[in-house]
Amino acid sequence: MRPSFLLCLLAASPLAAEPRFTPRPLPEHIYSGGWEHFVGGGLAVFDCDGDDFPEMLAAGGTAPATLFRNRTEGPGALLAFEAEATDWTGLTGAYPLDIDGDGVLDLALLRVGPDRLMKGGPDCSFTDMDIGFDSGDHWTTAFSATWEAGQSLPTLAFGTYVDRTDPNGPFEACDDTLLYRPAGDRYGPPERLTPGFCALSMLFSDWSRSGRADLRVSNDRHYYVRGGEEQMWAMEDTPRLYTSEDGWRSYKLWGMGIASRDVTGDGYPDVYLTSMGDQKFQTFEPSTNGPTWADATFERGTTAHRPYMGGDGRPSTGWHAQFGDVDNDGRDDIFVAKGNVEQMPDAAMDDPNNLLMQQPYGGFSEAGATAGIASLARGRGAALSDLNHDGRLDLAVVNRRAPMELWENVSDTGQFVSLRVTVPAPNTQAIGAFVELETDTTRQVREITVGGGHAGGQSLPVHFGIGDAPSARARLLLPGAPPGPWQEIPANTEVTLRAK
Repeated sequence: MRPSFLLCLLAASPLAAEPRFTPRPLPEHIYSGGWEHFVGGGLAVFDCDGDDFPEMLAAGGTAPATLFRNRTEGPGALLAFEAEATDWTGLTGAYPLDIDGDGVLDLALLRVGPDRLMKGGPDCSFTDMDIGFDSGDHWTTAFSATWEAGQSLPTLAFGTYVDRTDPNGPFEACDDTLLYRPAGDRYGPPERLTPGFCALSMLFSDWSRSGRADLRVSNDRHYYVRGGEEQMWAMEDTPRLYTSEDGWRSYKLWGMGIASRDVTGDGYPDVYLTSMGDQKFQTFEPSTNGPTWADATFERGTTAHRPYMGGDGRPSTGWHAQFGDVDNDGRDDIFVAKGNVEQMPDAAMDDPNNLLMQQPYGGFSEAGATAGIASLARGRGAALSDLNHDGRLDLAVVNRRAPMELWENVSDTGQFVSLRVTVPAPNTQAIGAFVELETDTTRQVREITVGGGHAGGQSLPVHFGIGDAPSARARLLLPGAPPGPWQEIPANTEVTLRAK
């Protein structure tokens, strides 16, 4: 066991209380549609009206997307949302990011049809951006973004699913990933990353801590049939796929979602991959000097491969996955949204969401039923976010052919700190940076990314649980720059980390 990992396990404060969530009412929203919306159903969480209480944008499929305005009365008050209809149809998902560097969050909309980049304006208003972006008509199911050195606009990756124009489809008809690298202040035609294997999640990540983010892609084995696998593209001048010669290990999944977080405490991102049949937790292996992750699924108890309640013993289907410290004990937990694709006979129909709580010894135990979030609806996109500024991560899940669900975290938790990161334009969200946080006995490292999950993500302050520590210190590490200064932070407060 790595010394840094052992330190974190022994030092993080255990909490006796079990996590508890209470359902809160939400105006009805259902992700609907035919086979083109069996996948998708993403959820974007971000503050678009400037009151520091985040809104939620839920993809609707063939129905219009819904913007849920946060009407919670104040910090710690009961969650309350008001629905505002949009005219955005065909949405599979959405991701918030500040594309033009003006400090206001914009949106990348993923669609069955032309994708759209929407410029954020006052009071949650959005207009199409005029920066040369033209996606064409695709079935888009994955997205990620990063800032490459010297660029004024982000590099965008759109993961497509089946090529609907292929007369021999849908099997063996996966479309390519589309990579948009900016040319000055405009985008030109995309570069096609071939082969594509029906991407359902992707994530730019600086896995090597070198200052360059590469693109991991999780693919749906149901359609790539032969020759397909998980992928990672080296973002060189001409992108190339990593191979076994680089240290990349071939994995073949019915891949649905990616979550990334340094769980082992060595400073490098580990990953959790959702799938139809099993879920994989993989820890990074820095000794190889390459993009190498080792399977730790059974060792850590994170398989989540069959339902733990409901009486259906068939394999589970995982979609959105996200790390987050639900009980603020200083150890990251894992949420997984579950649900049958539609009527897959070999997969469980009654398939509850998972809440895997990390234990002091580093393994995980299931708490979905006792926590109250074990819905049997067909879960898709989700968000584990502090929606009412009380320092506890709440939960929202978009469901296919069933109403969206919202739960407020009412657990008896440890203490927390929340870090709002801001840097000068163009990359105002500091995408690609790392945040380090320490107490007297623990150290946590977070990478700031856009992407992953299943068809949706969030742009919010970075949340850390710190157990019973009275304070913490944090610093920001930007690519290509010396580490920022340490900043002292009292427990249960939100502060801003700025870079000049």
